[in-house]
This record gives sequence, C-alpha cells and structure tokens, in this order.
Amino acid sequence: MQTDQRLPAIVMGRGPTALGILRSLHLAGIPAYVACPPDDIVTRSRYFRALPGCRGWDGSPGPQAIEALAALPLARAVIIPGADDAALWLADLPHSVLGWRFLASTARRDAQALLQDKSLFAGYLAAIHVPHPRTFRLADAADVEAIPFETLDRVFLKPVNSQKFSDVTGVKGVWVQGRSALRDAWARFHAQGFRVMAQEYVPGPPSEHFFIDGFRDGQGAYTGLFARRRRRMSPPDFGNSSCSEAVPLAIVPDAVRSTCRVLDGLDYRGIFSAEFKRDARDGAFRLIEVNTRAWTYVEFAARSGVNVCEMAWQDAQGLPVKRATRAYRDGIACVDLYHDIASICSTPAARHPGWIRLLMEWVGADLHVFRRDDPWPAWHFIRGLLRKRFGLSVGPAERGGDIFEGPSLGGDAK
Repeated sequence: MQTDQRLPAIVMGRGPTALGILRSLHLAGIPAYVACPPDDIVTRSRYFRALPGCRGWDGSPGPQAIEALAALPLARAVIIPGADDAALWLADLPHSVLGWRFLASTARRDAQALLQDKSLFAGYLAAIHVPHPRTFRLADAADVEAIPFETLDRVFLKPVNSQKFSDVTGVKGVWVQGRSALRDAWARFHAQGFRVMAQEYVPGPPSEHFFIDGFRDGQGAYTGLFARRRRRMSPPDFGNSSCSEAVPLAIVPDAVRSTCRVLDGLDYRGIFSAEFKRDARDGAFRLIEVNTRAWTYVEFAARSGVNVCEMAWQDAQGLPVKRATRAYRDGIACVDLYHDIASICSTPAARHPGWIRLLMEWVGADLHVFRRDDPWPAWHFIRGLLRKRFGLSVGPAERGGDIFEGPSLGGDAK
C-alpha cells in the first residue's frame, strides 16, 4: 500500500528521456516509479523503482496500460509521459474510470494531435502568422507535381507522424534531389502506409537551432521557460543534439513570442519543447516542431533551475506551481558524449574545433546520462556497446539481461 505522504509519480517512458524525468523528480524530492521495458537504461539508475505488483507492463499506452494501472496498490499517483504516443493517450485518462486515481498535467487531445501532426501543424502556423519552413502536403501524386522546386532551396521529405516513422525507418527525414527523386520517395513511403510531406530545408549550421523548453500550467501561466542553443548534432542532417548550451531568454525574444503565440492559441497545458532554426537568409526564427512531453535533455533544464517535471507534478494535483527563475544558469553545455564523438568524427577537417578544445569543453559540461552520483546507466550503455561491437565480456550486469533487448541510447527520440 502507499505510505509516502507525497503523492508518487509514475514515469511512463524509456531511454534517456525516462532517465531524465526520474532524476528531475528526485531533485525535487518526489517519490517515483518507472514503467519501462525490463532491461531499459533507466532500470540501472540508483533512483529506479519498479511499479509495485506490476511485471507485465513496459510503459506502452493502450489497454494493457489501463489494466496495469487498475491493478496497482497505489491509491493515487501522477503520471508523466516521455513519448508522444504516451502523452496523447494520457489526454483521455482524466475522462476514464481511472481519472480520479491517476492524474496528469496534460493538454487536450485535439491540441496535442495538431502539434504532433506535422501537416496540421504547418497549416496552423501559417494561419497565426508564425514563421516556419515552407511546407507542402503530399496527399497524392498531383501534390508532388505541384511543388515549385524552382523557388526552393534544398528540399526533404519528413513524416506527418515523427515517432512512428522514426521507429520503423530509423531516420527523421530523407533528402530529395529534384522532382523525380521526390516522386519515387513519396511513392515508396506511401506504399508503406506513411503520410509524408515536403519541406524546404532552412539554411544554416546546427548552431542556428534554438529550443524554447518549458511549462504552461492549467491557468495559462508560463511557470518555467528555458532556452538552449544547439552546438552540434548527430547525424549531421536529420539528427538530435549531441551538444547544446543554455542561453539567456533575452537573446531569443522572437522565439519566445512565437512559442507563446502557438501555445496560447491552443490553450495548451503541460510540458513542451519548441524547436526553431534561425534562417540565414533573413534572420527569422522558423518554428520546426513542438514536443508535447518531456524531452531528452529535461534533466539539464532541471539542474539549471527549471524543473518542469516538478511543475507537472504540482499542476496535475491542482497545487500552486512553483515558478522558476528566468535568470537560470547559462553558458553551460550539456553533452551526449557518445553521439558528440560521432558528430566530431564526421566534421570536415576545416571545421574541426580541435581535440584539446573539445576535451576542455567536455570536462566543464554536464554529461548527458553519465553522472558521478548515478553512474550505472552510462556503464550499462557502454557495456552494451562493447558487447555489440567487439563481442567482449565485461562482467555481469547489475540486474542481468542484455541492453539490446530494448532500444539503444541512440534510439531515443529528442
């Protein structure tokens, strides 16, 4: 039975995102359980606690989640999602028979569906006059023929549903060189059942990507805002940040205004992460996407003074939400070391920053996943890499199992 006086949280996710949520809750002193695959990286954390009396649920949404939650010996709990499908599923939970037991700070289903459907999202941005990349819906072959290639920069195909596409194909987008290549790629993905669209690539290096992360509570207040600038990414074209830096909100006012305009128009509630790229042609901050749940670097924000997981826990219960300072620590980098090394190794020699400079940067940065006070998740990942690449035995795992039964670190979406 539940004995802790503070309402516990349930992390519904996997990989580094779930690990970041768990650590953020620990920083706030909130008791937490995790619903995840049995050998996920988060299970190696010193803060990990499996859901009591629940062995068959891996954190996926759906009927099995309802059955698992109903059987839990917890009187009440707050659920915090770490994936798009889980966040969308949670939007319906308050209206179910379990809504009084399991709480969530979540936006309405229609608002989340619009933000997650990249085609609808592009139309919404155009309607409210928020700068965004030129985007073209591809419902049929006629739409492919209508794209004005002669007026566009580089063009790529991206999915309407990012999570499903990435899970199946392992990529976030596909370059197309001309109409013929676009026609072939669209036909291939259409035959596989994927809805895709064409988008103009916003020119500029990875360092022109900015993120506005934060929390909007049930009263419409922005109780936390946190700005990041990407330094490097891996893979170089359609990858995730391997190194990002906290920057002051004051240097990205246009991005902050656009984020608020988008979310205010939807009466959004909950955790969010908005990605922008500054256009090298005109300096406009073009909004690329908005994640409707905790993002991979959520722990970095919490350690910098903006703990959105604590805010979600408070808001779900109807408690006053603690406002974070907007004068958070900035100038600090957060590095996903494994993917940052891959990014550096793929960098042309002319743009290579130099290994001595990199080592100094890494020493002074927050390391994603690895922490001295919670080292086992990183060791679990390293051990799995050694096994996979060299067939080496590096000793038994702390809790047994094979890391590659579940998704690798690189498989976790941003």
